Amino acid sequence: QVQLTESGGGLVQAGDSLRLSCVVSGGAFSTYAMGWFRQAPGKEREFVAAIGWISGSTYYADSVKGRFTISRDNTKNTVYLQMNSLEPEDTAVYYCADNGGRTKSSPYSERYYATWGQGTQVTVSS
Repeated sequence: QVQLTESGGGLVQAGDSLRLSCVVSGGAFSTYAMGWFRQAPGKEREFVAAIGWISGSTYYADSVKGRFTISRDNTKNTVYLQMNSLEPEDTAVYYCADNGGRTKSSPYSERYYATWGQGTQVTVSS
């Protein structure tokens, strides 16, 4: 069974950068895309970014476009989220998600993803 393990979260100041990593392990890994979502306290989980695993096509939420960059290393089964110019509003638990070969819905939707990581906390102080 596929497992996702996020790392790289932490406490930073506004304007700083962080890079999150998500390593895929276990089972037969076959996917169309990997995504990042986040959930702030008291709010619903929201889409952040996604990347086509083969195509490399990228998708971003408007709130992070121009500041965050998603990338992947197919040889390491790892997806990254480079976060620059962090803002207090970016404070949340960040989750990695694996599409697992699903074809319905879109990379922007939680329904597109089959497997989720446990999350990593990102806290941005002002």
